[in-house]
Amino acid sequence: MAIVTTLSAPSIQTKLPGPKARALIERDLRVVSQHYHRDYPLVVEEASGLVVTDPDGNRFLDFAAGIAVCATGHCHPDVVAAIRAQAGKLLHMCPTDFYTGPVVELAERLAAVAPVGENPRVFFTNSGAEAVESAIKLARLRTGRQKIVAFFGAFHGRTMGAATLTASKAVQRRGYGPMLPEVHHSYYAQCYRCPVNREPQTCDVECLDHLETLFHTVAPPDEIAAIIVEPIQGEGGYYVPKKEFLTRLAATAKKHGILLVADEVQAGMGRTGKMFASEHFGIEPDIITLAKGLASGMPLAAVIARDEVMTWNSGGHGSTYGGNAVSCAAAIATLDLLEKGLVENSADVGAYLFSKLESLKGRHSQIIGDVRGLGLMLVIDLLDPKLVDAVLVGAFERGLLLLGCGDSAVRLTPPLVVTTEQADTAIEILDKVLATL
Repeated sequence: MAIVTTLSAPSIQTKLPGPKARALIERDLRVVSQHYHRDYPLVVEEASGLVVTDPDGNRFLDFAAGIAVCATGHCHPDVVAAIRAQAGKLLHMCPTDFYTGPVVELAERLAAVAPVGENPRVFFTNSGAEAVESAIKLARLRTGRQKIVAFFGAFHGRTMGAATLTASKAVQRRGYGPMLPEVHHSYYAQCYRCPVNREPQTCDVECLDHLETLFHTVAPPDEIAAIIVEPIQGEGGYYVPKKEFLTRLAATAKKHGILLVADEVQAGMGRTGKMFASEHFGIEPDIITLAKGLASGMPLAAVIARDEVMTWNSGGHGSTYGGNAVSCAAAIATLDLLEKGLVENSADVGAYLFSKLESLKGRHSQIIGDVRGLGLMLVIDLLDPKLVDAVLVGAFERGLLLLGCGDSAVRLTPPLVVTTEQADTAIEILDKVLATL
């Protein structure tokens, strides 16, 4: 299922950034919002599969995939063909006002595979944050309740409601208050922030005792509309909970009539080796939010819920561009590829890469404290958080693209078309970088 390309990576021909890349960076600094944060000076000219090329002809092996967005790799020919065909017929008609074939077909496809119970319905929007905002509104409307519970370490987006739920880094909230009222946070399983047990991979259901404390003090369960949770916590550090944490959480929500929202924006669409991360834990959320890998780089997000939950008041919510015809065509092509082998490739190559990272940890035990994740949603967690930037920059200089997450982790989220040979190349580069620290 890998993309055939005549290009190989890495291939570094100039000092980074090269002269053409440097010229574009200088233009960017004059006109683009100054708050954009780039981990290293990568300028992207074009990309194919896992190969990213800059204006100076340097080629990089991409293990970031646009923050886990390009599920089928860059410019997969099937996705590009679908985009071109749709663009020649219809670019856009607002799906909340008119009917279009791509919206209906994609909704049917997602409803057929989403683990949310019988008769699912789908609402489309543009980004993960907008999907989360929609889930907040839907939960409040559906239950008649106001309070929302999220988790420390969570990342749900940066628009105002989503940012209120987000509790990953203080900088994502500082200066933007007052935030959305009636949002409360509890402790996520295996989260190092948890006061019950600070050791990763040992704390699980005890964290839910804090949720019970919320119920008895500041958030009575009969006033809680929704509990929103990442089945695998992403930006917070790629923490994988024990199954009991999520099954008990789901049971608690059901007991109190609280809607369980699974934020699958990063973990969904095959990233973890199953179509949805929730499937690893045997839970059936009331609402699922999707984005990132849904349309292989095109802007599209979705909220999926069974019919009895997806009950909006007419005209009370909408999205002008959500369900854009071209984005839906890209998503349909993406689903085709996922169902024809890319989900399995994510599981297989992910397991292979995990084992290689474990060996890397053994060779660099004074630097790597932990290896975590499922499928192609993996991290190495460094013992010294100050080394994260050095690893990212060192890998970039050798032609490997990576991103950080949490306080001390380096994430590996290659496109799902990645091969074991490309995984080996990434490990070799990481090995050389770590040896220099």
